[in-house]
Amino acid sequence: MAANEELLARRHQAVVRGVSYATPLFADRAVNSEVWDVEGKRYVDFAGGIAVLNTGHCHPHVVAAIRAQLDRFTHTCFQVLQYEPYVRLSERLNALAPISGPVKSILLTTGAEATENAIKIARAATGRSGIIAFTGAFHGRTALANAMTGKVLPYKKPFGPPLPGIWHAPFPIAGSSVSVEDTLSYINFIFKADIDASQVAAIIIEPVQGEGGFHQAPPELMRGLRRICDAHGIVLIADEVQTGFGRTGKMFAMEHYDVQPDLICVAKSLAGGMPLSGVIGRAAIMDAAEPGGLGGTYGGNPLACAAALAVLDVFEQEKLLDRANAIGDKLRAAIERFSRANTLVPVSGPRGPGAMVAFDILKQRGSDEPDAEMTKRVTRVAHENGLILLSCGVTASTIRILVPLTASDDIVDEGLAILEKCLAA
Repeated sequence: MAANEELLARRHQAVVRGVSYATPLFADRAVNSEVWDVEGKRYVDFAGGIAVLNTGHCHPHVVAAIRAQLDRFTHTCFQVLQYEPYVRLSERLNALAPISGPVKSILLTTGAEATENAIKIARAATGRSGIIAFTGAFHGRTALANAMTGKVLPYKKPFGPPLPGIWHAPFPIAGSSVSVEDTLSYINFIFKADIDASQVAAIIIEPVQGEGGFHQAPPELMRGLRRICDAHGIVLIADEVQTGFGRTGKMFAMEHYDVQPDLICVAKSLAGGMPLSGVIGRAAIMDAAEPGGLGGTYGGNPLACAAALAVLDVFEQEKLLDRANAIGDKLRAAIERFSRANTLVPVSGPRGPGAMVAFDILKQRGSDEPDAEMTKRVTRVAHENGLILLSCGVTASTIRILVPLTASDDIVDEGLAILEKCLAA
């Protein structure tokens, strides 16, 4: 098999530059939270395919479910020949979603499809077009999803003007100059200056911003958004593409709040690495679109549905919500220790619920000035030392940890030991 360097050279010749890469490595095989590259080197995986592998690489129950479905059929298109796994998965998602009353689902393929379809459904239900999103948000890279994303570089700058009808309110981050009151006031300014509330179809928010740096929406913000939506007939959409399926210590991050969304976007860890996404929501809103107005050739692929049903089984059988909180406690304790160590690169304390944990790399100890260059160096040194580690954040200075929830304590400890070594280097 070709070496990493040779494959990287071929990649540069064959694959577009716009698809970035976090490491120069090429995977050969993976089990649970360990990966081996094409040269046989082993790595501890603290990235989980960007929060896709909450049940780990190649979980045997998930693999067995895919194999069983593979022997039956791989594709019919649900709109042509229906199949029971799509219906059964929708039933299970409807029962799990933190939304009271009748609930329905649609299954799709990617996270961007989920957010775009949620907007289509909200527009059909309200007869309105306006959308409010937040700074720092990431909702996908397709045209509408990209317009809702609250970060210009690298997502927007070279692609021309975004689609109209979308406004961004500042997201309140702890320790920043923006408070919850500021955010809610800004939304009222939007209603006065840009679009009347009666023309707004939806407000879309990540309960914990993913690419934005793992900042959790304060409870009072969620309550304020729910009040605004109820007062003006606006649909509240929770983008749980990254937070969903146990990452925050609950099946859905919205379970951390005392208010409910109208629609929930899901993807990533839903199907253990198979491409599957969806929108779950109040039946009266979800049924607003006419037959044929929603769907997609590959949406709810039978192999992916089989995998997702197995993922939900694993969560129950292995008590992964409890495991998420235990892993999160271990990560936070280690990061707190890193933040107090004078022998390491200056870092902030940890943040994020459950096992969705991050910290910032800083210019100086005791300051909050971000250090993007040092962050790049730490992630590079990490993979050189056998740890797959990702950065994120609006200042590109956040280290995020997305280790599979099935990882053993020994593996988590090994990864943290490598991380500490990298911060010392």
